[in-house]
Amino acid sequence: MSSRGTDPGRRRGGAARLRAAAAVLCAAVALPLLAPVPAQADEWRDKQYWLADYGVTEAWKTTKGAGVLVAVIDTGVDVTHPDLAGAVAGGFDASGAGDPLGARGLGSTPGHGTLVATLLAGRGHENPVGPAEGEDSGDGKQKERKDPEASEQDKPAGNPDGIMGVAPEAEILAVSTWIGGTNPAGVPIDSQIPTAVRWAVDNGARVINMSLGSTSTAWPESWDDAFLYAEQNDVVVVAAAGNRGVGMVQVGAPATIPGVLTVAGLNRQGEASWDSSSEGISIGVAAPSENLVGGLPGTTSRYADWKGTSGAAPLVSGVAALIRAAYPEMSAADVVNRIVSTARDAGAPGTDTIYGYGILDANAAVNADVPSVTSNPLGTIAEWIRVHRRVADTSPGEADIPAPTVPDLPEPEVPEAQEPVVRDDSLSAAVVLGFSGLLVIVLAAGTVHVTRLRRRGAAAGGARDADAVSRDEAAVR
Repeated sequence: MSSRGTDPGRRRGGAARLRAAAAVLCAAVALPLLAPVPAQADEWRDKQYWLADYGVTEAWKTTKGAGVLVAVIDTGVDVTHPDLAGAVAGGFDASGAGDPLGARGLGSTPGHGTLVATLLAGRGHENPVGPAEGEDSGDGKQKERKDPEASEQDKPAGNPDGIMGVAPEAEILAVSTWIGGTNPAGVPIDSQIPTAVRWAVDNGARVINMSLGSTSTAWPESWDDAFLYAEQNDVVVVAAAGNRGVGMVQVGAPATIPGVLTVAGLNRQGEASWDSSSEGISIGVAAPSENLVGGLPGTTSRYADWKGTSGAAPLVSGVAALIRAAYPEMSAADVVNRIVSTARDAGAPGTDTIYGYGILDANAAVNADVPSVTSNPLGTIAEWIRVHRRVADTSPGEADIPAPTVPDLPEPEVPEAQEPVVRDDSLSAAVVLGFSGLLVIVLAAGTVHVTRLRRRGAAAGGARDADAVSRDEAAVR
């Protein structure tokens, strides 16, 4: 699928459009959170239908993601949430306005990052926190609450309550960005995203989750080198396709970047979600995006129902972490290939713009016998840069693209990324109009010439007729 990137002619002015639209979280508007409620963790665990329905619990018999670092580039992650105890290995703030370790919610949806993190690598907890509503234990301590009908044997192994992520033994790098609204630190999203990606790669992330997106298919040139850097360092990048419910009818960047595993959304019945998904040629796989539950930040354990491809993406990132834990030496291209090639076909036969390769099957992705590949089936940003970016006067610096790891990018063919070649519509129009004008002139000249010939013919014919009349008159005489 080397055609994942849209035609450069269609990308003209892409960076400007992205800045004008501003990148927005996929779940920021159309996916409202319910009001926080006291924890009744058994209830929330029971709502995690995707663990059994999409093969996650079967995959856990092989691996739970231990030893894999997953960067969550989002609005920040609350490391104090009980379901994330011990799950966050470090963090960073790319916005300039947040906690240095990415541990504070930012922007218009500050709880978004914590919701994503719990779905990806939540570990649950031993006991629910908080008494029944209006109830106190009498000694100033919070009273345990258990569901008398809950069956321990029906719960996944490990902590029995709270949110269990797809990769509950993976570790998270919390990378906070300011998405939505005006960043008080003044750092634009064009700069935050590449900074976040580079930091994640440099700090050992094997998978990067990006539950964010824009309304533009194009991405700023400033992102090129960062995503190339991730690709060259064998990192799997997963991105949400976006949500039709907030106006993202088509997939937007970064989910349009070649090589990125783009995740579309499904409803509870396993069909393409109308509101909580978008459409595009870059979609790789589809995963649940409705009737989701996740953890909210706060001093007590709180949860919410939510929906959107913002939630579908971490489910797939979790599966990528399971694969990387089970096969530590496996390349990122093979990890992506395992996920898409084992997906259950849906929609039109083969790949399509709604389901991509098909519906996520975590167990098959981890345990099936899948041949190795030599390249990412979803394309490469390296090739896209080579083909679509113009050659720059100067070569990339060592700090931007480490020379020893640049694959098949000989100088001077690989540019310091510049704007895509812009097709001049005014020139195209002028060319069309110019040929039209020339055609009119030719036709007009031809018409004049034909008219003149006809007039000459008519005049000659008239003269011949006059001569004949004269001869007739003479004969009569």
